[in-house]
Amino acid sequence: MEKEQLIEIANTIMPFGKYKGHRLIDLPEEYLLWFARKDEFPAGKLGELMQITLLIKNEGLTQLVQPLKRPL
Repeated sequence: MEKEQLIEIANTIMPFGKYKGHRLIDLPEEYLLWFARKDEFPAGKLGELMQITLLIKNEGLTQLVQPLKRPL
């Protein structure tokens, strides 16, 4: 996990679905777990960032990413 990925997780906006418009770091863990259970994270960079976001939330490290948010 690179610093650049953490910055992206803090600032990337979910482009679709129930939480469209929310930052990845602000997505509920249950929503990310739903993708994991179905083994259907989106392809590409978004899916990779969502998987890392789930790892961060599972490890209780969300507070480390929050300060990296830029104003909307």
